Amino acid sequence: MQKLAAALVTGLAQGAMIALVALGYTMVYGVLKLINFAHSEIFMMGAYAGLFAITALGPEMHPVLATAGGTLLAMAAASLLGVTIERVAYRPLRKRGRGPLTRMTPLVTALGVSVLLQNVAQLCFTARFRPYPRVIPTTSALRLGVVSLSWSSAIIFALTVVVMTLLELLVKKTWFGKAMRALSVNEEAARLMGVRTSQVIARTFALGSSLAALGAVLYCLDQSQVYPTMGVVIGTRAFVAAVLGGIGNIPGAMLGGLLLGVLGELVKLTDYSGGVDVLVFLVLIGVLLVRPAGLLGSTRTEKV
Repeated sequence: MQKLAAALVTGLAQGAMIALVALGYTMVYGVLKLINFAHSEIFMMGAYAGLFAITALGPEMHPVLATAGGTLLAMAAASLLGVTIERVAYRPLRKRGRGPLTRMTPLVTALGVSVLLQNVAQLCFTARFRPYPRVIPTTSALRLGVVSLSWSSAIIFALTVVVMTLLELLVKKTWFGKAMRALSVNEEAARLMGVRTSQVIARTFALGSSLAALGAVLYCLDQSQVYPTMGVVIGTRAFVAAVLGGIGNIPGAMLGGLLLGVLGELVKLTDYSGGVDVLVFLVLIGVLLVRPAGLLGSTRTEKV
């Protein structure tokens, strides 16, 4: 019972971190109907940006302040990278006319950008694992009966809840959120109503990329290392989480991430602890077969 309770708590913390990355997938898809596979590499680049920023600020500041400042700088760098990718790789494709390859071309482009960023990281940072600063204590932060919650899990979960709440308020209560929802429903109609679609799309990429960087720094502070291919595993899990909850649905991405994190930790309690990634793909296949729209997603009828 103690192991089960501990797995649930750890799974919620890991799922919260996955949900932060999944939000980037679901926001871009909700606006552009594009699966941005380069998002996993933005996660990786955000981790490196956080490492260099925290290391640079470390000698001059308290470790906690250096980590907070480094995280903000990493989020800013990831936002800039996301906007640059959208401007250089995706925006020219949107200006092309309709055709049989209109939806396939951005997907192939996203895969190409992902491979490019991964190789650029290996060239610039080498393939070796780099240690992350140990800022978060490894001791337990809170004990509830037989369950102990580590500081890293507590911080990850608390920050994720705050960020998700603010994001939901942003989408539901602000002009930018209304513009995002209008663009998601009908881009042409939103443009005719005065929405600057290119500006909204760029801001969406910036916001999603900054959340990926936040998730990356939290992940590395917990796992204590960064490497060029780290985005592949986390990016895959985040994508499955977005599909599980209903891609394009922000609460769905949150739910999908939490469920996937808990399922992963429960699998580790069995004799198949090495099959977590297999479970991820089984979940993806199951969702696509049983409920393609996801747990909180809704189907739409489109004219073709």
